[in-house]
Amino acid sequence: MFPEVFAWLAVVALCVAAVVFGRTARRPGPRRRRRSPSARLGLFVSLSGPWLVVVVAAGAGAFTGSWLPAAAFGAAGIVLASLVGLTLDPG
Repeated sequence: MFPEVFAWLAVVALCVAAVVFGRTARRPGPRRRRRSPSARLGLFVSLSGPWLVVVVAAGAGAFTGSWLPAAAFGAAGIVLASLVGLTLDPG
């Protein structure tokens, strides 16, 4: 019971850290006219991707009943979503 609770607390903390990093990594610079489609997708992935990963991982944990592996895959998915969002919209 306790390892699952601590794992999910770590997943939520990682998700909040990823979203905060996604917001602060984009410094407001000179205003561009329009964002490219990949930059818009990167912005979406970096801000809402980690939350979507947490929802999907929690659903997988509830469906399968194995909460600890779902938390591990959720943490890996959050890191992947953050890296994809940063790659698509670096600035």
